Parts: sequence; structure tokens; C-alpha cells
Amino acid sequence: MGSPERTRILVVDDEEAILETMTFTFEDDYDVLTSSSPRDALALLDRYAPVAVVISDQRMPEMSGVEFLAEVYARHPSTVRMILTGFADMDATIGAINASHVYAYVTKPWEPDQLKQVVRQGVEHHRLACENERLLAELRRANVFLEAVIDQFDTGALALDADGVLRAANRPARAYLGFAGDPRGRPLLEAIAAPELAPLADAAERLAGDGAAEPEELDLARGGKRLRLRIGCQRLLDEAGAPMGRVLLLREVSHEPLRRRFEELLEQAAREPGSVRGLLQQAQAELRKLGAEAKGSGIGSPAMAELAERASRSATAIDHWLAVDDALAREDYPDAQLLRDRMRVATSRWPLPDRLPARVQELARRVEAYYESGENPKQPVL
Repeated sequence: MGSPERTRILVVDDEEAILETMTFTFEDDYDVLTSSSPRDALALLDRYAPVAVVISDQRMPEMSGVEFLAEVYARHPSTVRMILTGFADMDATIGAINASHVYAYVTKPWEPDQLKQVVRQGVEHHRLACENERLLAELRRANVFLEAVIDQFDTGALALDADGVLRAANRPARAYLGFAGDPRGRPLLEAIAAPELAPLADAAERLAGDGAAEPEELDLARGGKRLRLRIGCQRLLDEAGAPMGRVLLLREVSHEPLRRRFEELLEQAAREPGSVRGLLQQAQAELRKLGAEAKGSGIGSPAMAELAERASRSATAIDHWLAVDDALAREDYPDAQLLRDRMRVATSRWPLPDRLPARVQELARRVEAYYESGENPKQPVL
């Protein structure tokens, strides 16, 4: 296992004697890079980054130390910058230090032990800054994954701090309420100030006053679309149990009556042990009607759109089963591979693949037997 890489520092001075002294002073503790040219030093910095500390003389022919360190800050802001200056340059140096974000300045002549202490502090400052940046990057990455998961929920969520300021809003909540941009950092009542959201503002105020309040249902209209939302509230507590905010939960419930009808149709077909042809034909008509109602409801919610899609897929599954049953009953030698394909497609579109009607399971066995033997008794199954 290789030894850990040594911390690098860079010393820039147009006097070779200074560079030699600096190398001798720090070579036991750090990997010391040196340059007599500020422009060459910038190339070294780019090549060997990360460099923890850069020490630069103030008076140099190509550019001043302050100008050089300003460029260092622009390219490598986490690198700690220090400047060497004489008493004659002190006023000008101090006046320009903010431009290059200098961490410390050292006056000539310096005490070696004092300089070592300042550099040691600069190296530690750089280490902590890099560690903080790493932790922040990990936090940002974790938040990306967390938001991706939360955005997949059907329920909208608005997280508020103790002052009523929005701190988070997942994708369903933003869609339900028509937020065009990022609402975070705004007071809730400001974010939902649109007149059409007035019922939500009133409900949020009522729920905020009583943590045990029952959820309320309200109708909203946004952008020509209607929604019926069930709104609830949950308090947020810190580790000591003190209140730190609340979460408003917004569940779209416009589709629930249609969803119950949809589930009843599927359940009725799935539990029928006997002949299901008439039942499937009736369910097919009902499913198409239900899908048309969902599409034409004017309710622009993901749940309603999903229900319309599921109804359409279920009706298609029934259509395939009926077509396969008709082919086996009426044709001497229907295309066996086509029958298998239609059964496979139907099963993939039926919302309850583990609960196929008993006669549909029998139909699948009949298709496989016909595919293997080529013998077709020409009898309906459904």
C-alpha cells in the first residue's frame, strides 16, 4: 500500500536565495514547489493541484504579489494565499489584500518559527475547507437522490419552517399548485397568493392552528384544469421534541370514485369461476366508458391520467382474450404463434397478472396445447 501523498505548498519569488531558504525551511514537512516567475507558477499550480498554500513575494517584475494571488484565487479558490512584503510596501499591500483574498501576510525579515506556524495554520485551513466542500458535495448528491425519490410519490408535500417559509416542495405539489419556478425561501401565503388558491390558503391556516385537525377536501382550478385535493398537516419536531415546522400533504382524490369502479370491474372478472365471456364483454364496455370519463374529466392530475391509461390497457387485454377465444372456436387452424403473442400481450396489460380469471387461465393452456400438438377441438373456452 503506497504512502499518502504529501501536502504541497508553492513559493513564488524572483530571488533564488529566497526560494532556496523556503525549500530548506519546509521540505521536511511538505512537498515544496518553487518558481521565480508568477506566470510559470500559475502553470505549476494548475499541473500539481491541489496545492494547499501559495506564498508569494509582493515585489516581482512580471506582476505584483497581490495581482498574482488574485489570479490564484480565480483559478483555485480553495488554495490558501500568503504574501511576503517589506515595511515600505505595507500600506499598499494591506489596501490590496481584499482583492486577492489573502489569508495572511508576512513581513520581511521573518522569523522561521513564526512563518512555519502561519503556514501550518494555512495548511489546516485548506484541509478543513476541502473537507467541508467534500461534505457539501456529498450532501448535494444525497439531496439529488432524495428529491428524485420524493418526486415519485403521488402525494404532494410542502415543508414549512416554524416561520411558515417554504423549505421544500416535491414535484406533485409543484404541479398541483402551478408553481412555475422554485418556491423555496418564500412564505407559504406569498407562494400561494393566486386567487384560485385561496381555498388552500384558508385550509392551511386552519390546519396550522390544530395539529390534530382532520384532513380537509377542497376543489381547485389551475390553468383550465380542475383538481380535488385532500389536504392534511403533520408537525415537524426536532430531536428534543420542540416544534420546528410542519408538512402540508396534498393528495389528489378526484379519481377515487372512478378508481373504485375500475377495481370492482377487475375484481368481479377475477373471481368468476365459470363462464366469463358475457362478463368480460360487459367489463370491456364499462372500462372504455370509464376511460373516456377519466380523459374527459378536465382534471389534470397524474392519478386521473394513470387511471385512464389502466382502463385502456385492461380493455385491450379483454379484446385480445375474446379474439383468441373466437379464433379457436371458429377456425380450423388459426395461427398458433399469433395466438400465443396475443395472450402474452393481454397478460402484460391486465392490471392483476397474478389473478387472471379461471377461464382465461384455461384459455392460455388451450393455446399452448394447440401450439404443441396442432390439434384444435374448435370449442370456446371463455
